[in-house]
Amino acid sequence: MKHKTWNYALALFLFSTFTMAIGILAQDTSPQGKVTLHHQYKVVDLGTFGGPGSFAYQQHTLSPEGAVVGGADTTEINPYPGCFNPIVGTECYVQHAFEWRNGILTDLGTLPGGSSSFPNGINLSGWVIGGSENGAIDPVLGAPEYDAVLWRNGQITNLGTLGGNGSLAYDVNDNGQIVGFAANAIPDPLSMGGFATQTRPFVWENGVMRDLGTFGGPDGMAFLTNQRGQTIGQYYLNSAVNPTTGTPTMDPILWETNGKAVDLGTLGGTSGTTYWINNRGQVVGQSNLAGDLNAHAFLWQQGVLTDLGTLGGDNSTPYFNSDRGDVVGRGDVPGSQTHHGFLWSQGVMRDLGVIDGDACSTAYGANDLGQIVGDAGICFVGGRAWLWEQGGPMVDLNAVAVPGSGLHLQDAIVINNRSEILCTGLLPNGDKHSVLLIPCDANHPGECADNSLIEAASPSTVPRFSPVRPGSELSTIPGNQHVRFTQKHFQGLQDPNE
Repeated sequence: MKHKTWNYALALFLFSTFTMAIGILAQDTSPQGKVTLHHQYKVVDLGTFGGPGSFAYQQHTLSPEGAVVGGADTTEINPYPGCFNPIVGTECYVQHAFEWRNGILTDLGTLPGGSSSFPNGINLSGWVIGGSENGAIDPVLGAPEYDAVLWRNGQITNLGTLGGNGSLAYDVNDNGQIVGFAANAIPDPLSMGGFATQTRPFVWENGVMRDLGTFGGPDGMAFLTNQRGQTIGQYYLNSAVNPTTGTPTMDPILWETNGKAVDLGTLGGTSGTTYWINNRGQVVGQSNLAGDLNAHAFLWQQGVLTDLGTLGGDNSTPYFNSDRGDVVGRGDVPGSQTHHGFLWSQGVMRDLGVIDGDACSTAYGANDLGQIVGDAGICFVGGRAWLWEQGGPMVDLNAVAVPGSGLHLQDAIVINNRSEILCTGLLPNGDKHSVLLIPCDANHPGECADNSLIEAASPSTVPRFSPVRPGSELSTIPGNQHVRFTQKHFQGLQDPNE
């Protein structure tokens, strides 16, 4: 597999609901925002294996009970370009998959002969899935081969391939079903996964990897599976390259529990992909519009594909939909030079605003309590991690973090139903570590010295223009953004600089 593909792939995602006393009070104090009371958050730096960084950017890398899986740098420099580090422009270290649980960071190791590994998810049984170097060099690509792996009970298992030189496990549910994509042995210059051969979606169950086939074209990928066993991904429908997108026609796909593949269709363009499926079978993704110049977020449920619209600009992207049906992501505002985080619920897209004059914000994760997390700052550069709850406005998580960590909190990606948040901490020297934020509340006894609420002045601003419904004039303004798998699915959620 090409290493540059792993730059994007390895970084993209709650189950059980807990009754919580959030205890949040709010009152309007100015037209610009609110002064609200929030729980403080204990900042836990998950550390590294001696190197500068650690990374966890998938939704399923934070479990419902607060365990975290990710990748951590060692002290050894990786001789190959690209490697597993999702931070563009940083030096590349050998990186190992880790599990953090109850304050203990465990090195999950690699396949025999391999140097680096990275996980993409964990289930309630403690199964961890992802990819590892296997010690071989791809004879065509000249780069290390990676295989899908399962870490279970302290052991690593190679899940194999479909006859080619690489694979990746992308998700696992609590029933032990693992989904991902793997290479077969048929040469393919347009390989969706960056292999030298065709990329095929797979499901692994009871020790057997099963090819989920194709939908007319040569390639496909499976990304996520819910607790029902419904799986989402994408397929090429043919091998003819479209001049605008540079790829064959690509549609979002749902595999039902009986294995039947359902083409979800597009919003008129030649390219679409899926981002998330909740346990109700609702799928969110992004699709090009007719002409492949603009792309909108969509929701698919019970056979109906709905355009979620934008915030007045050209494009929108969803990143997550909770089991209560909330969809969060980001949408362009008028002019399409900046974007804001959005909440789409019951047919309406709500602008979540920005913090303290920041140009952009993105909503990445939500829980079943209605809490939303994301990142705000200069567009596509990163900035401040934020939390939105109880009607908003968003609050800078740095303002409610227990002082003393020495970290600047960025890129809040996941929040579970215990209100624990997975984000990134920027050290003074520029290194970045995975960070778990634990709320100081009655559900986390002993974590904090003080569980009292604090006042957080949140100068969040929300523009006065109305959200745009699908089909309106503003929702179809021409633009120049395309849906490309490597740019939108792999890079979108995982790239912490966005």
